[in-house]
Amino acid sequence: MEIISGKTDVKCASCVGTIGFFDGVHRGHLCLLEQVEQLAASKGMKSAVVTFPVHPRKVLHASYQPELLSTKDEKLDLLAKAGMDRCILLPFTEELSLYTAQEFMRLLKEDFQIDVLVIGYDHRFGHDRTDKFEDYCRYGKDLGMEVVLAREYEGENLSVSSSIIRQLLKGGELEKANRYLGYAYRLSGKVINGHHIGRKIGFPTANIKVEEGKLLPKDGVYGVFVYLGNKKYKGMLNIGNRPTMENGNDKSVEVHILDFDRDIYKEELTLELQQYIRPERKYSDITELTDQMNKDREFISHLLTL
Repeated sequence: MEIISGKTDVKCASCVGTIGFFDGVHRGHLCLLEQVEQLAASKGMKSAVVTFPVHPRKVLHASYQPELLSTKDEKLDLLAKAGMDRCILLPFTEELSLYTAQEFMRLLKEDFQIDVLVIGYDHRFGHDRTDKFEDYCRYGKDLGMEVVLAREYEGENLSVSSSIIRQLLKGGELEKANRYLGYAYRLSGKVINGHHIGRKIGFPTANIKVEEGKLLPKDGVYGVFVYLGNKKYKGMLNIGNRPTMENGNDKSVEVHILDFDRDIYKEELTLELQQYIRPERKYSDITELTDQMNKDREFISHLLTL
């Protein structure tokens, strides 16, 4: 997938495009992107997706703390896997937020050669988002741009949106969230220094610094696949404040990798969350905690298949 960061002087080939933030690139998004691909193929044109590297609300409101389903790099990876020929990363600015829909469509046409614009069935854009599909068609006719309304995703009778998936993850409904996403939810980051208590009780863990803004699902224990380099392992993930250790508000993301004993400090890990096992709870002492962790490890060992 070709990535174009902002406006370029290099003229692109004519393309069929769509626009959105595409957080998580879930099944609903994939339905839209598939329609873009099919239309592009029928017209002998390239397919393109226009998105933003930073959440627009974060640009307009510095205090806004996004809870994203995908980081920028994860989103680009997912868009590439979806088969897009081109991704236009358009920096969102206060100036851009004031563009009318017509002005924004002119930018897409003149700067990025989007000659056919596919609009999500419920998508609105432009300052104040007051225009309707009929208005987009009228602007497109003036610009020499064809405008197409995408059909709604109706697979499995699911109503899929990024906000619904966030709610599911926060509620511990991981399997349903993964079904809506179309893949296992991911957490990635560098291994950082932890409290080193896990190793003392027979459960060495890798503490992960997750990128700021990435949504952390409900606190608790998860069965996960761990990717380190080109190798895949089973893992037991804990998200939370470790109440038995009385860590206060010090939330951690730490994974015990099964059948693994190597120093991976400062290395990058990716976790694929497969199943929510249980909520986090406070135990009376380390012995009770260790007993429960042994049970969790045994369960996850049999649950996951490499």
